[in-house]
Amino acid sequence: MDSSENMQKQLFVVSTLGRMFTTRPEIAGTFGVASSTHWLASQTAMGVLERGGNAFDAAVAAGFVLQVVEPHLNGPGGEVPILLWSERERRMHAVRGQGCAPAEASAAAFRALGFEQVPGIGLLAATVPGAFPAWLTMLREHGTWSLADVLAPAIGYARDGFPLVPRVAEAILAVRGLFLEHWHSSAEVWLPGGKLPQPGLLFRLPALAATYSRIVETAEREGSGRTGVIDAAIRTWQQGFVAREIDSYCRGTAVRDSSGEAHAGLLRYEDMAAWRVATEAPLTAQFGRYTVAKCGFWSQGPAFLQQIGMLRHAGLEQHAPGTAGFVHRITEAAKLALADRLAWYGAASGARADAQQALLSDAYLRERWAMVDPGRASDVLRPGEPLGLAPRLPDLDVSARTLRTADTRFGVGEPTFAALPPVAEWAEREIFVGDTCHIDVIDRHGNMVAATPSGGWLSSSPAIPALGFALNTRLQMSWLDEGLPSSLEPRVAPCTTLSPSMALRDGEPCMAFGTPGGDQQDQWSVGFFLRHAVHGLNLQQAIDAPAWHVKHAPGSFWPRQTTLNTLTLESRFDPETLEQLRAMGHQVQVGDAWSESRMSACSREHDVQGRLVLRAGANPRGMQGYAVGR
Repeated sequence: MDSSENMQKQLFVVSTLGRMFTTRPEIAGTFGVASSTHWLASQTAMGVLERGGNAFDAAVAAGFVLQVVEPHLNGPGGEVPILLWSERERRMHAVRGQGCAPAEASAAAFRALGFEQVPGIGLLAATVPGAFPAWLTMLREHGTWSLADVLAPAIGYARDGFPLVPRVAEAILAVRGLFLEHWHSSAEVWLPGGKLPQPGLLFRLPALAATYSRIVETAEREGSGRTGVIDAAIRTWQQGFVAREIDSYCRGTAVRDSSGEAHAGLLRYEDMAAWRVATEAPLTAQFGRYTVAKCGFWSQGPAFLQQIGMLRHAGLEQHAPGTAGFVHRITEAAKLALADRLAWYGAASGARADAQQALLSDAYLRERWAMVDPGRASDVLRPGEPLGLAPRLPDLDVSARTLRTADTRFGVGEPTFAALPPVAEWAEREIFVGDTCHIDVIDRHGNMVAATPSGGWLSSSPAIPALGFALNTRLQMSWLDEGLPSSLEPRVAPCTTLSPSMALRDGEPCMAFGTPGGDQQDQWSVGFFLRHAVHGLNLQQAIDAPAWHVKHAPGSFWPRQTTLNTLTLESRFDPETLEQLRAMGHQVQVGDAWSESRMSACSREHDVQGRLVLRAGANPRGMQGYAVGR
């Protein structure tokens, strides 16, 4: 059998298995589609489309609902990067919804407090909360609905109740001791009557409902017209009562954090008032017929572009999904991209900014791909030298020093969903899964949105009593080492892991997609994209297929432990594939059958008669994500 015949046989097997084991159908229609990490958000988005709203209105309404119904994964005090395609403008935009560090936040300030790392929980790690102004900036520029209309579903769920998914109850259980002993304002919100809430029962967030209702009332009183009211709401958030309450709480309240001690926060009214949402052109890279768009080097999005740039030269069409050759090649590209992320991503200027752009050049990526051994896994961290500049790395021993004195009883930087093990077990156990949320929407006009909201989850910091929500801890992604692109700098945003994706095919917009997962986001999404773009799996097949991730860099979340060459795969992989990967030198760990990836995706294409056909798929893992459409 020649190679082409063997390839056709492999693809037939993959296609057949995909049809057999897909958990649900790929949604298809012509009116609108939405996919997210929670069914209530997906249906909220679809409800907006049904009532005449466009994709931008729908995504904003769904984004605010996610703050309510997935409070263990995001909240009003968090952030959101957004990618959008405007059919009217025929162009893509990236909305930079990542807030900056406070003016008082500096490496010297943290070292003066005895820190070698920014803590993972508490008030010290808060940046300006960017989600609210980012959502409303997109609504103002591209939406059609009013402020009151897009906030009504979230206010309704917060006021009247929403069904509590088991993961929320598990998250509260994990930090119940912290709430009862130290974060009393959070206990009032999440442990009503001192009792753990029961999964499946309706749960209310009256303080949050009151905050958003007050914003609407204030904005309608102070603004005029749709855009005027939206602008007034942004001012209310950044320069009104919300900013004043955040300032007062951070100044006047010392709270327990990762050090085991109590510290007040650094975020101030002036930080809130000065920060602005930026809208910019996304970065792009070619892969065959596809142009993939990602947010800039303030996110980990370029790691996706670097991977597909290397994998252009990997011959992936010869390696079916689920085979060792497919997994190995993508994994080795991810290792090199993660090393570059560590050395080069973040705020940069001059020669360092030029070097960032060089990371995406085909010449550099060919050079990087030439470093990959097709039969052997790398076990070293290898950042590159774009434009001949030497990489600089942070002190990677800081994690071990931090853990010797840290208080890890109540979690680390990422959300925690189960009772916590002793500190000695942190390095050995995989106990963090799927933090963050995601939402994709496409409307009948062809407008597209991909957004990845996160931060401000219920276990990040205490709920601010007057507002009913917690602040984010995104500053933990900054290093206290001097002179790095990711070094902590006052009024500079940290480099976020949040990373929505968008793609064009033959120059036409075709797909919005993304996933939660911290450092795994631009691994799971790359595997999904390549199963779809190279091997032709439909959206749901590509989502449902067995997935994996590699640890080959320091983690982005406190305590930032460094792990190299550890490849974790779902148990649905063929045992022979697992043995082949072990033989290549990968340190293979086998997880549960449905433990990797949280993908959502929507797509659009014109059929032979020129009609716009919309499709969507959603993650079955965790039993929360759903795609809807008609």
